[in-house]
Amino acid sequence: MTPSRILLTGATGFLGQAVLQALLESRPEDTVTVLVRPRGTQTGRDRVERLLTRPVFADWIARAGEDAVAEALRSRVEVLEGDLSALPPLPESVGTVIHSASSVSFDAPIDEAFETNVGGVENLYRALLETGQDPHVIHVSTAYVGGISKGVALERRLTHTVDHRAEHTAAKLARERVEAESRTPENLRAFLRSARAQSSRMGPKAVAAAAEAARQKHVEDRLVDFGRTRAESLGWTDVYTLTKAMAERVAEEEWAETGHRVSFVRPSIIESALRHPRPGWIDGFKVADPLIMAYANGSLSEFPGHADSVLDIIPVDFVVNVILALVDRDRPVRGEPTTAEAGAEYFHVVSGTSNPLPFHHMVSTVREYFLDRPLPDPDGQPTEVPEWSFPNSELIEQRIRLKELSTRAGRSIVDRLPSSRRTRQWAARLGRIDSGLRSLRQFADLYRAYTKTEMVFDDAATRALQAQLPPGHPRRFDVTEIDWERYFKDIHLPAVTELTRSYARKRSRTSARQTGPSPIAPAPDALAVFDLDGTVISTNIVRQYASVVRATQPPHRWPAALAGIAGIVPGLLRAESRDRSELIRMVNRRYRGYRIEQLREVIAGGLGERIRSSIRPQARTLIDEHRAAGHRTVLVTGALEVLVEPLADLFDEVVATRMDVTDSGVLSGYLATPPLVDEARANWLRKYASGIGADLGKSTGYGDSLADAAWLELVGEPIAVTPDLGLYGLALKRRWKVLEW
Repeated sequence: MTPSRILLTGATGFLGQAVLQALLESRPEDTVTVLVRPRGTQTGRDRVERLLTRPVFADWIARAGEDAVAEALRSRVEVLEGDLSALPPLPESVGTVIHSASSVSFDAPIDEAFETNVGGVENLYRALLETGQDPHVIHVSTAYVGGISKGVALERRLTHTVDHRAEHTAAKLARERVEAESRTPENLRAFLRSARAQSSRMGPKAVAAAAEAARQKHVEDRLVDFGRTRAESLGWTDVYTLTKAMAERVAEEEWAETGHRVSFVRPSIIESALRHPRPGWIDGFKVADPLIMAYANGSLSEFPGHADSVLDIIPVDFVVNVILALVDRDRPVRGEPTTAEAGAEYFHVVSGTSNPLPFHHMVSTVREYFLDRPLPDPDGQPTEVPEWSFPNSELIEQRIRLKELSTRAGRSIVDRLPSSRRTRQWAARLGRIDSGLRSLRQFADLYRAYTKTEMVFDDAATRALQAQLPPGHPRRFDVTEIDWERYFKDIHLPAVTELTRSYARKRSRTSARQTGPSPIAPAPDALAVFDLDGTVISTNIVRQYASVVRATQPPHRWPAALAGIAGIVPGLLRAESRDRSELIRMVNRRYRGYRIEQLREVIAGGLGERIRSSIRPQARTLIDEHRAAGHRTVLVTGALEVLVEPLADLFDEVVATRMDVTDSGVLSGYLATPPLVDEARANWLRKYASGIGADLGKSTGYGDSLADAAWLELVGEPIAVTPDLGLYGLALKRRWKVLEW
């Protein structure tokens, strides 16, 4: 075998990893130059060397030894730091280019899809032309590149008149137009209304951030819609297949038509390996796997698709083997290319013609597997998989819409209920249902074209390439050798199930951290920051006021005083839902006319004892543990300073609300300073930590309200304690620990 330099793009992707491993193992004389983008603190070389720890190299390491494989990576793999958007100078003496890098998302924003799949390809071929070299380019595309069609799809140049340059320019301009549209006053007001409804309790900065996040999401959603709609309007299934078609035309015009050689490899749906690098090898969920696992966990009771359509799946090693055969081959399969093809060849790496897999057969095979080996549901019970009846798309759409409406109504009701363990459970359940419905809608939108297809891909050129291999060749790609039932039951489904269990174990560890106690590590520069109401004690400032009334006034005055506070309860609830500062001001206004010494007297007596005794046992334990670990304990509350004096000895720092006191010692009803809540508390905490040299990253925070989120997110370990629904939902989303007291 003549030594050669091979340039490989996409080496860290699913297919690219398998190609790199196969090249290094089966072509020991070759040098492989890989184009790898640095990520974070990792260089491109770091990312390549990390592949040693990935399963793709495991069997080769078992056969040859880790040292030999590491030496092959070190001595035979050259790394070009960069990507297709910013290509570094290409090396000389490149004999073959394998281009497998691309965005494989079906619903990418239109500008990003074009920039990666079309702009990146333009950069690659122009860079090759500038070197003056004439390598054979193996360009990985997709079998679905022909778009929406019926009948046989041939292995040939696509027939269309779409101008890839005009489409690329329009895709770039789409972001400018959508960005401008998102900034109109009408849209900005809508984003602000939504943000205030969700985040006003966290403070004005949080509202602004939420509004901007909503605007950015609107932009991304619109660009995704641009891509999907433009693809469909031109006859393609989605923006992925559209941009891959445009990329093929770039390769034909820039490379093949200028006298160079390009082989297009068009695989169908790539899934786990049949044999190499090991049976079942897969790197993350691929196209069909989310659909399969959603069915297995019971969340996909129906799906739009034709039962008798052919689901064209190909194991990843078959694609790799076709690429290797093209690397080895010195001439085209069917003689020199014609003028019409202008140096381009096309190979469908598919199963649907020679070994078709009907959709209903795949579904029944998957069902049999999970009936025998059911996945556990959230309660640990076996999940019963449904039996699909393959309804039409309109019926599925109606069912999804009805479920969405009922879930939205349920969430509206739960959001108005007081926070409790039960309402939090309801909210979590509704959240899971809502997530499942979003997944179902996404599956229906993304996969419908692939499960309802009436296309069959001709693979004559690929079969001819197979025929050139010597008998017994170890890298065959004859799809008639695939037993689909065995492939799914013995190879693919065990692999994706183990992948699911691996993800579940990670989630389980996170969940255990969320709800279980964790040891408190000694750290002299750490803080333990506690909110008071609902966290350290179960009461709130309204109940504290009622306790003060009972402690300072004769019983016959209690009804009038308490009726006054009861009369403003609706206003208090509205204030609490908008801004906790308003609530604190409204309640503390009721202390107008009280003498500060009078309050201190009742606090020194029975009221103080009751406040002290209202400390939650779990909170007291944690306070003691943090102090024992050397943490500085801090209490920050909106309650009156005088009312928290009974708790002062438990904390190294107490920050509470101070009332304005007249010269005669009477409370005026106004605050001396704005209350430290939401963002104000966060700003105070930053300054306080900086002033005493505390490390917020090592610190812990305990809060119960969505208003606390503004400062909880500053600490290394934020903990939601018996949270309201707003904080509970945020804690689940951000995987914060949740304690139920």
